Amino acid sequence: MNQASRTITEPRRRPKQERSRERIDAILSTTMRLIGEKGIDAVTMKEVGMHAGGPIATVYHYFPNKSAILAMLYERFSEASRARLTAIVADVREAPDVITASDRLLDDYLGRVAGDPAIQDLQNAIQADKALKNLDIAETRRQARMFCDHVIALLEPEKHEQFERMVLLIFQLAGGVVRLALAQGEAEGRRTIEDYRSIIHTQLRLFL
Repeated sequence: MNQASRTITEPRRRPKQERSRERIDAILSTTMRLIGEKGIDAVTMKEVGMHAGGPIATVYHYFPNKSAILAMLYERFSEASRARLTAIVADVREAPDVITASDRLLDDYLGRVAGDPAIQDLQNAIQADKALKNLDIAETRRQARMFCDHVIALLEPEKHEQFERMVLLIFQLAGGVVRLALAQGEAEGRRTIEDYRSIIHTQLRLFL
């Protein structure tokens, strides 16, 4: 990510004291609640400050703009995603477990996004903002690497590089598939997820 992107999406200050951390938590939770209620485009920095219990200057003290707030919200969502991924792949012991893990990861991601309108809006905003989209791509690479690092020992060495490329594609495409499924009716959305699950299974079996 270039310097301009970092300036746009990084907070002005990283919290060091408990009071500062609590203030940032209040800003983030307020922003997430407002996003869920009215959508990202309708949420302003002034409104966040009002509902977070402090003046607008306090919000700007930590975040230069709304994109920086969204970036930290995405960072926290990603931290939780990595923790859940780690727990799921920890159960992988043999080749068939990789398929099971892929199902659990897809279902877990779908459930988290479908269950919270604010997360859906946040995910859409990430894709619409170039600087934030770069964060998403970097995070996808990180999570795909975590998955590969845990299961790649089950594969023949000559297949490692191709497997890593395929896993990156699966992880990156999952976001778009879930967004599509949630935009469709319930029955069609369910078929979309199952079609993608079938694609994942087919690709994984080429290596296992």
